[in-house]
Amino acid sequence: MVKQLHKRTPQEKEKIILDIRSLGVIAGCRKHGISKSLYYYWVNKYQASGIEGLEDRRGKNMDAHIKRLEKEIRILKELLAKQELESKLKDELLKKKFGLPGKKEK
Repeated sequence: MVKQLHKRTPQEKEKIILDIRSLGVIAGCRKHGISKSLYYYWVNKYQASGIEGLEDRRGKNMDAHIKRLEKEIRILKELLAKQELESKLKDELLKKKFGLPGKKEK
């Protein structure tokens, strides 16, 4: 038997918390198909931050992480391009000043 994943809204989670408080933890969790540990996790979040604490933030953290990595890649590409340009300019200056053969272009 495969468990179904439910994406519940913060409002649904709040209703479940309040319902379980009136039914009792074991009966309420069984009725709503959630584990006791999930119930207590929601309760702690709800007590600490209210209904905002019940928001699902899994995707938001990943989006921020991806954006941070994309920014880092862009910065590294810019640094690499700058270093390549500096290297080419140095080779050209050495070639002009000393008549040295520079790196052969492929």
